Amino acid sequence: MAGQLHFGYPWYLTYGHLVITAAALALWLLGRARKWSKAPMVLIGALTVWSVAAFLVARFVVNVNGRLALPTDKFLASGAGRLLDMGAGTGRSTLMVLEARPQTTVVALDLFAESYEHHFGPGQSGQERLLSNLRAAGLESRATIQAADMRKLPFEAATFDGIVSAYAIDHLNRDGIIESLHEASRVLKPRGEFLLMVIGKEPWVNFAFGPLLLHSGRGPEWWSGRLREAGFQVVEQGTRPATLYLLASKP
Repeated sequence: MAGQLHFGYPWYLTYGHLVITAAALALWLLGRARKWSKAPMVLIGALTVWSVAAFLVARFVVNVNGRLALPTDKFLASGAGRLLDMGAGTGRSTLMVLEARPQTTVVALDLFAESYEHHFGPGQSGQERLLSNLRAAGLESRATIQAADMRKLPFEAATFDGIVSAYAIDHLNRDGIIESLHEASRVLKPRGEFLLMVIGKEPWVNFAFGPLLLHSGRGPEWWSGRLREAGFQVVEQGTRPATLYLLASKP
């Protein structure tokens, strides 16, 4: 590896619960010193237990700043082809595909607009951050970066063998989601594959993060219905930590 990967998600998604833990412990010690009644001490203790458990989930299960694993071996099983990453962000999903499918090339697409800075903070431009991670992984020669809106892709029809979108389309409103899925269908070759990954609705995700990772909050039936409306056939769906994934193909 030529450098250090840095996906740029805010610190509070990984370590924010520790701030609550520290504050709760301070309150507990204060309450013990001043001999508070049992009720507030129980509440403080429960808050402490929750914050520690939520930190363990955030850091070691979700791990938004860690490498992302391909959720299904069926996606592009041939191992070769030209792929599009819709909403590549800082490159987490792009690296996922390039590392799991070493004979592929990827066009990493993102709007790199204000919403990008909102998620990943100020500093380098979006393209620079993405390129930095590609270089750190030694994969820059197999990827190109494209600034564009996933709702209006700047590619001709039937351009790509496969498409991946991870935790990006579900940021859009309903109309934006539908537009993006139709665009994905348009630029995908016949018999091409589309891997869609969105934030899951598991109870433990809500336990740890509440609304912070909710995104759209839509379930598998809704997503599979929108994929079919866009011309896809859903061939597999499942869950991974904090993730609902659907693998679809274009007839």
